[in-house]
Amino acid sequence: MSSRKKIQRRLLSDAEIALLPRAGLLRRLAALLYDMFLVFAMWMCLGFILLFIFGLFADNTSELVDGQVQTHPVLLLLNFVMMVTTAGCFYLWFWRRTGQTLGMIAWRIKALRTDNGAIQWQQGLVRFIAAWPAFWLAGLGYLWLYVDKNHDAVHEKLSGTKTVLLPKDARPF
Repeated sequence: MSSRKKIQRRLLSDAEIALLPRAGLLRRLAALLYDMFLVFAMWMCLGFILLFIFGLFADNTSELVDGQVQTHPVLLLLNFVMMVTTAGCFYLWFWRRTGQTLGMIAWRIKALRTDNGAIQWQQGLVRFIAAWPAFWLAGLGYLWLYVDKNHDAVHEKLSGTKTVLLPKDARPF
């Protein structure tokens, strides 16, 4: 029998939410990694469907030319659009609905507006679009949280949002 005490989950008050500390870099990256497993799974399923549908109407989706696979340019474009749209919808839906993706729930972090309200569609879109260069430019946009007085990343500054660390006893939604 375990001597551990069960944590009673509770909703946080507005005053408690206002005092929450910002989430650290490692928690943010770990949540991003968790979420990418889900997004990759969606991409594989939707990519298969896209390839199947494209294959019904095109005579050849990919072919081997001089030892290299050549994919139809329209299929490449459709696949890229599907991937960006799917990832965007995934994050926007979760941020708008509860402020947390599944990875963020696991790591007890939450995305909020700077006034502690739920993220709006426009803010979520700016946050999503700005997060890509923040990550892919050597992570400089994320490393900015070590320079910023509020510990916000660049995409959070641009979108008017913040990522906070929830206490262990907080209900995720």
